[in-house]
Amino acid sequence: MSMSKAKEKTLSPNRRLLRYARPYIGYFMLAFAIILVLVWLELYQPQILGEAVDECVAKYEKISSNGFSIEELKKLRADDLSKVIKLGLLYFGTVIAVMVLTYTQASILATTGQKIIYNLRNDIFSHMMKLHIGFYNDNPIGRLVTRVTNDCETVNEMFTSVIVNILKSFFVLGGVIVMMLSYNVKLSLYIFIVIPFITVATFVFRKATRKIYRVMRAKISELNGFVAEHVSGMKVVQAFTAEKDVKDDFEARTEELRGINMKQLMAFALYSPVPYVMNITALAILIFVGGHMAIDGVITIGTMIIFQRYINNFFQPIQELAEQFNTIQSANACAERIFWLLDTEPQIENAPDAVSMDNFKGKIEFKNVWFAYKDEDWVLKDVSFTVEPGQRVAFVGATGAGKTTIQNLICRYYDIQKGSITIDGVDVKKIKLEDLRRNIGQMLQDVFLFTGDVKDNIRLNEKNITDEDIIAAAKTVNAASFIEKLDGGYSHHVIERGAAFSAGQRQLISFARALAFKPSVLILDEATANIDTETESLIQDALGKLMEGRTTIMVAHRLSTIQNADNIIVMHKGRIVEEGTHQELLEKGGIYYKLYKLQYEHDAA
Repeated sequence: MSMSKAKEKTLSPNRRLLRYARPYIGYFMLAFAIILVLVWLELYQPQILGEAVDECVAKYEKISSNGFSIEELKKLRADDLSKVIKLGLLYFGTVIAVMVLTYTQASILATTGQKIIYNLRNDIFSHMMKLHIGFYNDNPIGRLVTRVTNDCETVNEMFTSVIVNILKSFFVLGGVIVMMLSYNVKLSLYIFIVIPFITVATFVFRKATRKIYRVMRAKISELNGFVAEHVSGMKVVQAFTAEKDVKDDFEARTEELRGINMKQLMAFALYSPVPYVMNITALAILIFVGGHMAIDGVITIGTMIIFQRYINNFFQPIQELAEQFNTIQSANACAERIFWLLDTEPQIENAPDAVSMDNFKGKIEFKNVWFAYKDEDWVLKDVSFTVEPGQRVAFVGATGAGKTTIQNLICRYYDIQKGSITIDGVDVKKIKLEDLRRNIGQMLQDVFLFTGDVKDNIRLNEKNITDEDIIAAAKTVNAASFIEKLDGGYSHHVIERGAAFSAGQRQLISFARALAFKPSVLILDEATANIDTETESLIQDALGKLMEGRTTIMVAHRLSTIQNADNIIVMHKGRIVEEGTHQELLEKGGIYYKLYKLQYEHDAA
């Protein structure tokens, strides 16, 4: 890990989020300038009212006491009436200006916030593409989906509204304090008595809710993971009539989340009245102290009105801050979890001296390979074998013998602890990952199809694969016969996981996908398992075309499918115990012979 990256991890999540805002500092400065103007306008509005009262209305009361008639007063006060109109229009103008500037600021921040979240979300998803398969085995998918969707949206809300409102609130608070002190220090200090109380209440509330929000976000992620997992496995749930148990489990989890939400709501319910009570208290102080000062002639009625408006301006942002603490705390929790994901180091990366390989000849060699998924619980123990270019090699053995692990290691989904794996004489760790996996076509027993259409599932966003290539590949592997009968043909809509297709149809689409990418090496993991006889004949024919001229690694549970392999390697408890052709292994009378005999007797029965 580079020093800069290590240093970055020590920063707080909020400071790291600011890195994403740095490229848009100009937009934020513009929004900041608008905030200053808005604050000035909001502070100026009470002064307009105060001036109108002191210079026009209050003076009118003094003059009226001298015995002037209404008509005489109107003539005498013509200039004051004109000034009242001007001040009224000026006040109305400030209101319009505040509306326009608020809209402009909101537009700037909404656009900027979307750009920031766009970059953040792309970074998260790109980083997830680099993480090794084991990471996804250890972390529920629903939890990871929450990082990319819900958590990013919460952070977006903080960028687009909360940060700016907080800045504006602090400027308003500072401006109000300065303006109040400039009018009358004594009255201001009396009113400021309430500040320590609301400060302590705010500090206690923030400290109490921070832990709640962390737990709440964690529970939401767990619940999302639970829902995603059980919706995906709903067929199993219903097959074993486990609906009630799953429902009870879900209710228990939602009850936990409800309890945490209630704690947060109760904390907010206790805190939210505090700013309001302090506001009323400050107004009471203004009436009591300010009233006496106005009677004594120390301050004017206009000053009283200005103070009343400034008190409201002072507590309004505090109330808004109290309401925004929910978003702040939630965004902090989300940022922590987002950067936890971004700080997860990819275990499989390109070496600094990795080489590009456009095509493989197909020679694969394992030399004294030891591998364990965890610690020293060895899955492969001193495994050595060689697959020559164009050769068809099958691996057989009981469950847990290490067959699938060998596939994963060839594609470098994991790195070995001891020994070496080479392709065409080059260590797989020295081959660029994109070249390694692009040249290996891997077809699994459980075929995954994505939402989209048939063409998309064959092309997989590879722009160099044309529609003509797709059709040619489908025809070669016998998939065209059923695809062309679909509504829309190659544009037929595919639902999630291809649930509307049979297992055989999904497998044929996967063969077309593999052929369209033109791999140098094929890896087949029991491609004909659970397939009906008619479809199996189509698949066997397609396999023959796919394997022609390519190195092929086969993992087989049904030994009848590998009898024509050039070499069969028998695995047992992580070691190679036998090796040879089908006939040679039968003649040895070892493990392979026993496996074959068991399957033959089972099939015969």
